[in-house]
Parts: sequence; structure tokens; C-alpha cells
Amino acid sequence: MAATAASSTAAPENLVIVGSGPAGYTAAIYAARANLRPVVITGFQDGGIPGGQLMTTTHVENFPGFPDGILGPELMDRLKAQALRWGTRLVEADADSIDLSQRPFRISADGETILANAVILATGASANRLGLPSEERFWNAGISACAICDGATPQFRDVELAVVGGGDSACEEAVYLTKYGSRVHLIVRGEQLRASKAMADRVLANPAISVHWNRQVVDCSGGAWMEAITLRDSNTGATEELAVRGLFYAIGHTPNTRLVKGQLEVDSYGYLVTRPGRPETSLEGVYAAGDVADAEWRQGITAAGSGCQAALAAERWLTHHNLAITVSHEPVDPAAVGEPKRTAESDETNYDPNALWQKGSYALRKLYHDSSKPLLVVYTSPTCGPCHVLKPQLKRVLEELGGRAQGVEIDIEADREIAEQAGVTGTPTVQLFFQKELKQQFRGVKQRSEFRAAIEGLLGAAVG
Repeated sequence: MAATAASSTAAPENLVIVGSGPAGYTAAIYAARANLRPVVITGFQDGGIPGGQLMTTTHVENFPGFPDGILGPELMDRLKAQALRWGTRLVEADADSIDLSQRPFRISADGETILANAVILATGASANRLGLPSEERFWNAGISACAICDGATPQFRDVELAVVGGGDSACEEAVYLTKYGSRVHLIVRGEQLRASKAMADRVLANPAISVHWNRQVVDCSGGAWMEAITLRDSNTGATEELAVRGLFYAIGHTPNTRLVKGQLEVDSYGYLVTRPGRPETSLEGVYAAGDVADAEWRQGITAAGSGCQAALAAERWLTHHNLAITVSHEPVDPAAVGEPKRTAESDETNYDPNALWQKGSYALRKLYHDSSKPLLVVYTSPTCGPCHVLKPQLKRVLEELGGRAQGVEIDIEADREIAEQAGVTGTPTVQLFFQKELKQQFRGVKQRSEFRAAIEGLLGAAVG
């Protein structure tokens, strides 16, 4: 990317969209089809992951057009591909700062300062934590904010688990976890579920789920791994211990408005204030879409609809002020995207000792014993949205290194024993091996530069 000083002299973009959930990608689709060639800063770690909250959802059953439901990550893949097909440019990084005090606006991301005549904020909201006294101690050692990401890990199989919350997310996670845990306890602070009737009925009819009404989690306990949680009765104040090996949070979200703090009007809960029924914020040329401005509905389809509104409003504003510089599509109709290509499981017939990326236990064994190159092993689960985000980033690192390192993907559901032997406690987990030794382990989504630096460090030490 160009240096900040140099890029600040570049011509401003028509429209920069910050965030890449249903709101951000829908805004990009509409803006791209208006020939505005929008830029989407996808986000990476700060405030969530590219694709937004649907990346941590299993089956989305209420998004129109998918009668049998669709996996959240797959839906976001389709929206992303549609935005790219029509000419959207992605910056796959976090926005570091947004300066709305001058025009054109200035957004810094990945070492680049991007100028923008109009901005759409689609930064979404982040999952809340309980703030328990022992929370940090047991984070990733029994406590998780993403059942969809971590539920399939070996430590949560065939043991009792708990989910705290009473909305759709909590109910969905409770049902999902019954595939792995021996019993799931749903901890609800009130006397009824706030979830949709369909989700509530599904939970209440499931014999593997026990609902604990009028209960609050006040702490957790255990050794190296969490072994129990302490519940308080909201009515009597009495406490009780519940033996569970996993505690999953589904207790709401906080809007991601840190980057524009003090620059735009927000309400008492921190959500961006927009004109009634419209996407305009308190500053002309800046629009909000999705959960960053929606404290009430917070659905994938309402986020997508608000993204459409924001893009149309931005287009009209840019045109009215003679700021829109449109580009023509060549060809007029872009090529079809087609179905995504999946990595095939390696075996003795298709294993390639020189391939940059392979999948499965066979490739892992062969490369571990035979390859002289650093080896990235990424442990994933099929429904893990962050895994979905991380794998392309790892492949890009390997490509940038020109074949000096290799990667293997392990599905922890298909290769459960390998995950257990590796001590994997959640997905994604990445282990870096060199000369048959584990050199470094990474948990969760990290920046590409972190993986590349670790690999280059090993290569440099080997040469030295």
C-alpha cells in the first residue's frame, strides 16, 4: 500500500464503507452497481470480524430467498462475492482512525490514508461480556463468546454446558451445543425468553436443554479448566453451584462507534443517531447502516435494507453536489461468480508435497515428517465464521512467501483425535511447526503480518 503521506495527495474516493456485515456489503453492491466503485474497509479484529455477526451464526432461517436456511458464513460469502463482482475494492484491515473534521473525510487503514467524499458507517456491534471476577482466568479455558466457533472443540464434548442469555442468539447457541454437550443449561435472568416464538419453542421442546429462570451468573470456578458456575436467584438472592465445563455468552452487544466518538451524535446507549427512517447521521455526507444505528431490530435483513438505503442516499448526495466520479464496467455484465471451490481432503492419490495448502490428517502427517519448510496447521470447524475469515489470509501469507512455507487445514470434527492430541481448545487455532517442533501457537483471528513475521523469523534463523 502507498505510504500515508503519498496517499493523502490522491484523489478522493466517491464512497468509503467501513464495515462488512450485511449492511456494509449490501451498501457496496448498490454503490458498485451505481458505478461509484466503493471501497469497503472490512474490519479484522477491532469490533468483530469481516462479515459481521452472521459469521458466528449457524443456520440463518429467516433471510428471504433461502427456504431451507443458509449458513451465516455462506450467506456472507455470497454477499461479498456479489459486491466484488460489481467492482467493489476491499481493504482487508481494521480502520485505525476516521477524521470527519475536514472534507474530503480521512480514513486510515493498513498504513494507507483513504480520502472519501462520503462515508457509510456499518461497523456493527460487539458481543458483551459479563465481567465476572474469574472471567479472564477462564477465558478460552471454559468461557467463550462464540458457541458456533468453539462448541465442537474436544473439551466441550460429552460434558454439561451453559449458555447465558434469553434472546434468539442464546436460544440458537443452546440448540447448537446439544450436538456436542451431554446437557445444555440455559441461564435466563427473567421469567421468559426474549427470543422469537419459533426459537423459544425449539428450546423449550428440546429434552437436552434445561432452562434456569430468574438466575444470574455471578462467578465461575475450577482448576486449569472451568468446572462450575455460581448462580444467584434474582428473587431470593440465594446462590447455587452448577457443574458445567463450558459457559457461552449471548448477552447482547455494544455498538462499535469508538472511531467516530465525539464527531457524530449518539444516543444514551451509544448508537449512532440518524434521521427518522433514514440513514443520514448528524453530519452531512456521513451515513449509518446496520446494528451501529439499530438498537431495536438488529436482524440480518434489516441491516441489509439499511445498507441499501445508505448507498442510495449517498449516491444522491454525491450526485447533487457534483462529487460523484463514475466508472464504467468493462465488460458491461461482469462474469458470473460461480460456486466457491473447496479444498479437497488429501490422500495418497492427490497429495502434493509442494502444494501451498492442503487439508486433512494425511497431508499433516506427510508434511510434518517430510517437509523442511515451516508448516502452518490451522484447526477449524465447519460452522466457524472466524475460521472462514482467517483461511484466505493464511493462504495469502503463503503465496507472498513464494512457497517457502506450507499450510494444512484440520477439521476438528472430522479429525477429532488430532485436535485432542494438539490440545486445541477453540477455533480457529493455528500452530506453527518447523523441523518437527511446535514453535508458536495463535488463537483466534490475527493480522497477516503476525503470521508472516513468525514464519520469516524461523526462515531467517535457519539461514543464520
